Amino acid sequence: MLGLLLALLASSGAAPGPEAVVLGIAQDGGVPHAGCHQPLCAEARRDPARRVRVAALGLLDPAAGKRFLVDATPDFGNQMEALGGLPDGILLTHAHVGHYLGLAELGREVLGARRVPVICTPSMARFLRENKPWSRLVTLENIAIREVAPGEEIVLSPGLRATALRVPHRDEDSDTVAWLVRGPSRSVLWLPDIDKWGKWDRRLDELLADPALTAFVDGTFFSADEIPGRAITEIPHPLVPETEALLAAMPSAKGRVYFVHLNHTNRLLWDAAARAALEARGFGIAREGQRIPLAVPPAP
Repeated sequence: MLGLLLALLASSGAAPGPEAVVLGIAQDGGVPHAGCHQPLCAEARRDPARRVRVAALGLLDPAAGKRFLVDATPDFGNQMEALGGLPDGILLTHAHVGHYLGLAELGREVLGARRVPVICTPSMARFLRENKPWSRLVTLENIAIREVAPGEEIVLSPGLRATALRVPHRDEDSDTVAWLVRGPSRSVLWLPDIDKWGKWDRRLDELLADPALTAFVDGTFFSADEIPGRAITEIPHPLVPETEALLAAMPSAKGRVYFVHLNHTNRLLWDAAARAALEARGFGIAREGQRIPLAVPPAP
């Protein structure tokens, strides 16, 4: 449905302005999650309509005929189709499985793509070049790596610019970034992973001081006891209530912050009361198909 909607928009006369489209909201394992037998995952196995795709963001510039994907997830094939076809570039955040495994589908075993731009930091680029099977994608020119230093703004298309923002997050194999994407008059922050806000050398409130910014932020866990037998210190993320408390001091942030990258254990995926309470406080949960215009429409 989303792919059809985007196709109709692109062919409806005057091209709409640039926009961002949410293509998935789940943590790296998606829903149903491997080995999970809780009701949420069991129901999703019985009914494909209840599945939740791994977090990814699409970027569209219809006037330029360009489309981009932020992160190549295990749901890459479906998300590519929802975006309308092979992206003109893929922006990566880091080397955790939910964020780059989809690159494998660009190889000769599946798409046999030619020089799809992969936009990432030098650290992430080194990981891809030095480890198989990713290095084979480079050698066979299925992908063409474009290195971008954190803090450097790049032009994606006439209507889209992007800046990688370094964030602290279990950097075993590469560094981690969020992406700040600017359109002609509005912008979107895609920040699916961070260890803790207090470790960041930036301030979320400073970014949200821009009233034209919509932010998608790490909502992996709601509580620290979600994964029995595993210490959350091994997989640190700010809990949703922690982020809410931080945002409470920013009244202007209400209506512009959405939680994304939800683990299959996160109650916000099934607990209607918890969702309603979050929304009553002025914050949202990202939803697949959610669209964020990045340009103010012209006056009639």
